[in-house]
Amino acid sequence: MDLKNNLRTETGWEIVEKSFDPDQLVTTGSNFMIGNGYLGYRGTFENWGPEEFVACVVTDTWDQAEGSRWSELCNVPNGLFTEIALDGETCSLFSGSLGEYHHALDLRHGINTRMMTWEGPHGKRLEFESRKFASADNHHLLVQQLRLRAMDDAILDLKTGILGEVWSLNGEHFKSHRPATLEGGLIGLILKTGELETKIAMAEGVRLGGKAPSETFEKISGRSIFRHFRFELKKGQQVVLEKVVGITHSNEMMFPLQTACDEVREATEKGFESLLLDHGKNWDTFWELSDIRIEGNLEAQVLTRFNLYQAYIATPTHANLPVGARGLSCQVYQGAAFWDQETYNLPMYAFTHTDIARRLVAYRFDTLSGARRKAEKLGYYGAFYAWTSGKTGDELFPDFFFTDVLTGRPIRNHFNCWQIHISPDVVYGIWLYYQATGDWEFILGQGAEVLFEVAQFLASRVHFKKDKNRYEIIRVLGPDEYHENVDNNAFTNYLSRFSLQKACRVFDRMQQESPERLQALLSKTGIAPGARKDWEEIAELMYLPEPDPKSHIIEQFDGYFGLEEIRPEALRKRLIDPDEYWGWPNGIAVHTQVLKQADVIQLLAMLDGFPQEVLTANYEFYEPRTEHGSSLSPSVHALVASRAKHPEEAYRYFMESATIDLYNASKKVMSGGSFLGGIHTAAAGGVWLIIVKGFAGFSLTDDGAAFEPALPETWESFCFTLRVRGCLLEVTLGRKGIRIRNREDSPQQIHVSLAGKGTWLEPGQVLQD
Repeated sequence: MDLKNNLRTETGWEIVEKSFDPDQLVTTGSNFMIGNGYLGYRGTFENWGPEEFVACVVTDTWDQAEGSRWSELCNVPNGLFTEIALDGETCSLFSGSLGEYHHALDLRHGINTRMMTWEGPHGKRLEFESRKFASADNHHLLVQQLRLRAMDDAILDLKTGILGEVWSLNGEHFKSHRPATLEGGLIGLILKTGELETKIAMAEGVRLGGKAPSETFEKISGRSIFRHFRFELKKGQQVVLEKVVGITHSNEMMFPLQTACDEVREATEKGFESLLLDHGKNWDTFWELSDIRIEGNLEAQVLTRFNLYQAYIATPTHANLPVGARGLSCQVYQGAAFWDQETYNLPMYAFTHTDIARRLVAYRFDTLSGARRKAEKLGYYGAFYAWTSGKTGDELFPDFFFTDVLTGRPIRNHFNCWQIHISPDVVYGIWLYYQATGDWEFILGQGAEVLFEVAQFLASRVHFKKDKNRYEIIRVLGPDEYHENVDNNAFTNYLSRFSLQKACRVFDRMQQESPERLQALLSKTGIAPGARKDWEEIAELMYLPEPDPKSHIIEQFDGYFGLEEIRPEALRKRLIDPDEYWGWPNGIAVHTQVLKQADVIQLLAMLDGFPQEVLTANYEFYEPRTEHGSSLSPSVHALVASRAKHPEEAYRYFMESATIDLYNASKKVMSGGSFLGGIHTAAAGGVWLIIVKGFAGFSLTDDGAAFEPALPETWESFCFTLRVRGCLLEVTLGRKGIRIRNREDSPQQIHVSLAGKGTWLEPGQVLQD
């Protein structure tokens, strides 16, 4: 099936680039990338370098670039570099001529494949095949197999090794590069970062098959180290090169080089096919619970799997580390966590692979000290989480992010100090994990401390209006980043009350069931026992913008209804420069009702309990006022549109969210001049939310799960698996209704509701409507 953007698919398990397009290097590099949560390797070609945006981004390597204000993940040298020359002519996509061309990404097993025939200016031809993957069995390893077959008699020169020059978005990260030949036939590169002196080790091993080389040698060239092989080939003869690259660093282990060498030697001996088999088994385990199978619409099928694939390879499964807003596809947004992690990425794992979900919520416990430091620095107490959070939880987001393209002056935004909803968002994520799993031990050991400290922060941040006998939250910034310095933002106030209520609930249960652990926690944190009463009072007296009795619309913040009423397309005409930033302090949207993303729609997507008329009225009011300047916006609009009984708009927004990356529909440069390429990991996670919470209408209840399905018109059926409090539910939705099966291997019965009517399902039982 042909897709948009020069792509096609055959089975829904692959994307195929139909022809080489040099104008899409950024997009193709992101879309065809491989990864395993520890490293991400862009889908670039073997002999490319920094100019073609080659990148291997490694998690837990945050470091400040030389002369930069940015602390970001490091892009390490390219260990899969290979350059081929045929009778002295370099084999390149930019010279000579291409015959057959096939570039594909296997979504089922995370394998990037390239096959082509190349003819040089001299008329000599070569068949080329490459398969590479980032091992899901050993996250330190990149593995590749190259097959080269001569179509004419020719001299083949092959240069392979580690290319030391890197594409770094904000400057140089390494103060030293030490290429070296290593024991056991390996070559390597030892790096040291400039700010924190993190040691990063790379080791490369190779295995040759087919025609033996007539000449071999190794050479250090500046920051790089290469192996050189010469082959005298007759027509039809082939060379097979297997490469294994190990990447380790001192933030993970004491002796990174030794570990890299040991693992590369072992892997090289095992060989490509054996490594591929082990790798594939790990991917099968992921898809067993995470796949969403769609019948009747192959495009929707491949789009869904593409986004689930990208969400997974962006997620560290080996350690308590964050999901970056661009994952490991590049250095944009520093490889750090935003609020997206809890609201867009976490839900999929909370209801499928709960071990991964636990790591994500445990990460917020591990970074609690950073949240405390931020609160104290800004004059508060408790836990104010970083808007942009790396290893320690200290704030990574700079005070000045955008540049005014009209004046050239930096713009002071307040994402890092006024977007206080980040702390309630963290609580939302922890509570979602607890509801999905029932893991009370996590709450006792880690979650309670986070909930209590966030409640303390909110107590220090709210303002009491004595004349109105209520608590307000002023001078904030909601998800809609075009409107800063607003009071009583609906999203912020509702989520803050949610957080305070959950803190009280955990406090009370601990007091009843585990009083010793509660007392130990209060002693550890210095929180007074009377704080719980303050949290309850603030929650009860918190001002919440209520739906208007007549229109049912919730005002996004105080004074929003009084702003100029204009639509985004009309407002856009006021731009002097197309790259102007629309928001604070002087952007064209600041004094209008035009939104970057709709806070009230986000609220309705996250919190249950709003009546149907409120869902519908707010969707219809805010949707035409939303500019969708954020990749997060389409997915929540799809979810709420589905609940608001607008199925056609729900599907339109599903397609918009699902194609942001694959169809090159996103901004590569944001208003304000910042480069924003790479994979939008929150949008990828949002696809799961749209289908499961939107189209299937899934929600949690006190006893289990409820469904209010709305099958897309162009789909025959879809099915998926949910893990809810230990039970595995197989859900199938088709034209004849919905079928829910509590699998035999579920540990207990579970209550399931359909259209308001519920029943208990024992393991093995089926509910069909």
